[in-house]
Amino acid sequence: MRKNGRLLIVAGSDSGGGAGIQADIKTCTALGGFAMTAVTALTAQNTEGVHGVHPVPPGFIADQMRVVLRDIGADAVKTGMLHDAEVIEAVAETLQREAPGVPVVVDPVMVAKGGHALLREDAVDALRRRMLPLAALLTPNLPEAAALLDGRAPGWPSWAALGVKAVLLKDGHGEGAVVRDRLLEPSGETVFEHERLDTRHTHGTGCTLASAAATGLSQGLDLVAAMRRAGDFVHEAIRTAPGLGRGHGPLNHRPPV
Repeated sequence: MRKNGRLLIVAGSDSGGGAGIQADIKTCTALGGFAMTAVTALTAQNTEGVHGVHPVPPGFIADQMRVVLRDIGADAVKTGMLHDAEVIEAVAETLQREAPGVPVVVDPVMVAKGGHALLREDAVDALRRRMLPLAALLTPNLPEAAALLDGRAPGWPSWAALGVKAVLLKDGHGEGAVVRDRLLEPSGETVFEHERLDTRHTHGTGCTLASAAATGLSQGLDLVAAMRRAGDFVHEAIRTAPGLGRGHGPLNHRPPV
């Protein structure tokens, strides 16, 4: 395993530090990677919700990506909040031109934990067309998966038709005592099980899981190993969450794993 996998994170900022690019950087650093960033939006956000969004111009997002990739390079890329179709087009074009062959983990961020929409409704098709074919791994939760599939059956053939190489269907919105995240690949399915923890401190869970997986890929782990470590990391981060804020609190991004 490479000690310092280079991970370029293309995502929005969370002023509360629990999700978005702040959670991504903390996760990558905790797992021994080297985090670089292209900020796609600024948010006024805390544990109670998103109170404002200030988008970054698509051309400047592309500039951030380009200068980093041409100088430092990347072993993997993770995308989070892409906000609208113009941003999606700029990010996809830049990745195709500047990072061919680099594995991309796409977290299709659509709605914040508090319910605020983080992806415009008219951008879902752009996400399907432009980002999904670039994804070495797509990490939707159950509502995001339903929106992306748009009525298609939830099995692997439907995802393969969208051009995705692998999909992790997250079970955080599910029920029962056990969380069962399902990794779907052309070769079959792998299930990762963890105890479902009864807590409101889950802000940034999806960002953290995707970044942990991307960090593993940047370090040379195979997909199953990267996902297994990522799932264990997130479970421990939730279990040991510091209990901050009046709403959905952040995780502990330095858990003993």
